[in-house]
Amino acid sequence: MRKMTEQQWRAFVNYGTRTGKLSTSRADGSPHVTPVWFLLDGDDIVFTTEKTGVKGRNLARDGRFALCVDEDRPPYAFVLLQARAAISEEPEGMRRWGGLLGARYMGDDRTEEYAARNGGPGNLLVRGRIDKVVAFAGIAD
Repeated sequence: MRKMTEQQWRAFVNYGTRTGKLSTSRADGSPHVTPVWFLLDGDDIVFTTEKTGVKGRNLARDGRFALCVDEDRPPYAFVLLQARAAISEEPEGMRRWGGLLGARYMGDDRTEEYAARNGGPGNLLVRGRIDKVVAFAGIAD
């Protein structure tokens, strides 16, 4: 097992269509984990979510979250990012990032479709400044 460099973990999380497993805390302190589409923007993790969904409610109450991105085949690897969310409902930013997320996960030809779908009313744009990174590759080596 080897620790990834910053260049390695950034390349790893940006590769293809890997989803992140987002961990937030419910009001009673219990964990909530769900897969999300995400992008890195410098030192920020960016994603959208529904305002009234579990993720949205949890992040509005407590902005701390963790995002785990992994490779589920040998020799296995993972990157765990811890961050604090800044939440926005600004329509232009939500449409822009909704489109970029759609392009990454569904293809460039569906950018506008996902900009409208994930950038409209009732959605939140979440931007989390990365506070901590734990990243290992070759876990089964």
